[in-house]
Amino acid sequence: MRKSVRVIPFVVFLISLAVSAEEHRYQPVSRETIEARLGRYAGKDPQREETLKKIFGEAGCDEQHLSELPVKGSRMPNVVCLLPGNSERTIIVGAHFDHVSAGDGVVDNWSGASLLPSLYEAIKSEPHKHTFVFIGFTDEERGLVGSHFYAKNMSKEQLSQTDAMVNMDTLGLAPTEVWSGHSDKNLTKALAYVAQKLNMRATDVYIPAGVSADSEEFAARKIPSITIHSLTQETWNERILHSPKDKLSAIRIGDYYQTYCLLSAYLDFLDAVLPFTPEPQSR
Repeated sequence: MRKSVRVIPFVVFLISLAVSAEEHRYQPVSRETIEARLGRYAGKDPQREETLKKIFGEAGCDEQHLSELPVKGSRMPNVVCLLPGNSERTIIVGAHFDHVSAGDGVVDNWSGASLLPSLYEAIKSEPHKHTFVFIGFTDEERGLVGSHFYAKNMSKEQLSQTDAMVNMDTLGLAPTEVWSGHSDKNLTKALAYVAQKLNMRATDVYIPAGVSADSEEFAARKIPSITIHSLTQETWNERILHSPKDKLSAIRIGDYYQTYCLLSAYLDFLDAVLPFTPEPQSR
């Protein structure tokens, strides 16, 4: 994994936090809405792709800004909802919608995919600096196919304009966790700060070797990236993922909704503080 090249002085980072701490420009949807959208997981992957598009439409992402991007090597497209901002600076928010045949794939990863339209809805009503690109990735379970294709085909201009990639995978088993060792340190600090301000939890948790996530494809292109999940050692040992245990009943809806509220605040916060000021290079 390549580390982000966008490093900032810690003092500058803290100043950025302080300046933005009192700004709140997001409006989370209700817990009932989140729970209802989570419950729409039924069907095979093509049906889930259609459901995701429908939920985006219900959240207000119109036909002009909602699209299907064909992916080479996949029978399904990536689903993309664009939320224009006041600049060309970009934040990508992603989650894969496909799942394996064992279980219902609610935790892995309808829990992440179904939050995409709700995060769009939370931040759409207020002016924001960044353009947000919400992406439902196809075929993550077949080797990060959708995210690899998207990241690989980003132009040099798109790469230079993208300040962060926020990935969601496997939510609702516990309070919010961050994939230790595979997330940009400054993005991780920012999440911890927002969680503290909201009296919520965001813990840095190590994931065993052999596990991959869509954020890796963006990190490989030197885009600061973070993967947010809910795996703890206990839930990992329960072997819920890729098993018949991956059902709606595995979700702790209180933790799940709290993660959604935290991510809504986090995206708003990132919009205010990014891009971070690069640290001067020593000679």
